[in-house]
Amino acid sequence: MQLSRICLIEALRHYGDRWPGEVATVAQFETFLQTDGDVFDRRHGDGHFTGSCWLVSADGRRVLLMHHRKLGLWLQPGGHADGNADGNADLARVALREAWEETGLKELRVEGGVFDIDRHRIPARRDEPDHWHYDVRYVVRAGRDDRFVLNHESHALAWQSVTEVVDDINLDASLRRMARKWLARA
Repeated sequence: MQLSRICLIEALRHYGDRWPGEVATVAQFETFLQTDGDVFDRRHGDGHFTGSCWLVSADGRRVLLMHHRKLGLWLQPGGHADGNADGNADLARVALREAWEETGLKELRVEGGVFDIDRHRIPARRDEPDHWHYDVRYVVRAGRDDRFVLNHESHALAWQSVTEVVDDINLDASLRRMARKWLARA
């Protein structure tokens, strides 16, 4: 098994130790990670790993959300590992790259290890069948300059108060879960 996959398994297990209520989801991720084939390639059978971020302002009070063009939902920035062409399964790097590409923010840094995980079904579109995303999420913090630039992947970007995200029942449940985790951090 590749060293990068072993590191991801260790990171997922550490995450499971911190969030014992999510141990079944961690096991699901680990099992999928150990399947044959390149589970980091978007063409992989029934699903693939993705990396995304909980993109917080410098002061940690706000989170940047994007209104996803394809899905029509407010979500966190993130995306595909793009086939893992370099042989590296570094999903933190994927999350950081996607944050930069989708927001145009210049001063970004990853903080800590795995912040959240979420397995969700992506509906079929054109020539792409429905499939699973095994999304591994990291905290990415913006610098002092938090001016963003809209790109083609979203209808809108908006800084939202983390406390408002917790209470907004119109937002995705996983966003509200991440907001609760963020507010509960030590």
